[in-house]
Amino acid sequence: MTDTLANQGTTFHADWLEGIRVNKSAVERRTATLGGRRAVKKDSQIAFMLKAISCIDLTTLAGDDTPGRVRRLCGKARQPVRRDILDALGVADIRLTTGAVCVYHEMVEEAVAALDGSGVPVAAVSTGFPAGLAPMETRLEEIKRSVAAGAREIDIVVTRAHVLTGNWQALYDEVRAFKDACGPALMKSILATGEHGNLTQVGKASMVAMMAGSDFIKTSTGMEGVNATLPVSLVMIRQIRDFYERTGQKVGYKPAGGIKAAKEAVLYLALIKEELGRDWMEPELFRFGASSLLGDLERQLEYHATGAYSVGYRHPMG
Repeated sequence: MTDTLANQGTTFHADWLEGIRVNKSAVERRTATLGGRRAVKKDSQIAFMLKAISCIDLTTLAGDDTPGRVRRLCGKARQPVRRDILDALGVADIRLTTGAVCVYHEMVEEAVAALDGSGVPVAAVSTGFPAGLAPMETRLEEIKRSVAAGAREIDIVVTRAHVLTGNWQALYDEVRAFKDACGPALMKSILATGEHGNLTQVGKASMVAMMAGSDFIKTSTGMEGVNATLPVSLVMIRQIRDFYERTGQKVGYKPAGGIKAAKEAVLYLALIKEELGRDWMEPELFRFGASSLLGDLERQLEYHATGAYSVGYRHPMG
């Protein structure tokens, strides 16, 4: 799922940042009306939910992760929706998997083995996740070891202090070093936007990360007090659009943390379609960082297939 051309990045352009000014009220007005203007119903709703599933980075990042848990999660990634539900919806012929499975470095080899032959890539969180405060040489070595273990995608975290102090050159240099360490692996840069202070900082950090070669920009580790939101998403994807217009290079987007309901996922996809277009509605350029979201999507699909809601435990993650 990572066959799209990698972002080659650019040299650092401080002047690109000077024009980034975000009107918070305007952003909030734009996103507040999204659900009412873009209500998705019936067959289109089913299509959007199936698309959302294909864009999930199915994630387990717990201190008590075990090889068995990771293998079960990988089984769910291979077959995210029960076959009887797909049969009832008339879509049994589609090859539906999640976009990736995301784990800590320690579980990369286990996940790679469990997903062998599925086409589902393994993503590893790296660079001292979630705080990103390990020594630089340690962070770079962690990336290289995860790639060597078979991870095809690396989710890095940036140093928040660079954003908070406006040290954009330092942020560029850091992300560029991470990109070089990733080698052939796709790199997603986690900006931890809930800790940036304001939306203008979010916009500038997004642009710097893309200049430095990020293949995706990602909202959050999922462990901050505030994670993915529609206003933050609008700011980030408009920077993606601006970067594409400047360079011709497409960068992906990954909202992560706090997205648990199918109706929320549909709103994010609608926003992506409006702002970036159809190309960005594929797993090559859009991902959800989530785990519990899949359970609600499967539950809603069962409702469309049977006319009745089932209890949540009928849709376990593994």
